Amino acid sequence: MTTMTTFDESGQQLFFTDNTTIITEKLAHLGVTLEQWQASTPITPNLSNEAILDAYAKDIQRLKDSGGYQSVDVISLQPNTPNHTALRQKFLAEHTHAEDEVRFFVDGSGMFYLHIGDRIYTILLGKGDLISVPAGVPHWFDMGPSPQFTAIRLFTNPDGWIAQLTGSTIAQNIPYYE
Repeated sequence: MTTMTTFDESGQQLFFTDNTTIITEKLAHLGVTLEQWQASTPITPNLSNEAILDAYAKDIQRLKDSGGYQSVDVISLQPNTPNHTALRQKFLAEHTHAEDEVRFFVDGSGMFYLHIGDRIYTILLGKGDLISVPAGVPHWFDMGPSPQFTAIRLFTNPDGWIAQLTGSTIAQNIPYYE
């Protein structure tokens, strides 16, 4: 279930909703896109990244055509992924990108944190959620201590995910995804 919680920079909760329509509207006012797609392909341990990309090829192509994306990949983390603790720490640091960050969750869940103005917006995303965070928006991602998600990522930069750390410690003020 998709949820959104808003915090001030000290970590005081200001707002919560699990109404997807309200979440989509509030995010749109911030320039962030949230869409609900059909994630109909069951994700099994033996399903390859290529098979996942093939299953969603039409949707991926539509996004590539409309957004100018040049590369696409699949990121999948499970509780038994050997380096999941180090990866969690990497994504917990506030950062920006020179391009939009586009993720389509085809399985599991994760939490995006957007630092816009003097507010932090946490968006719990799950299977079927597609988010597009505009270039330059400070944010971070928490997959939780026992990650369980698979997401398709699209990039305009052929080199893929490139982050510029902000140096802010704001993420420490906001509850982690547990």
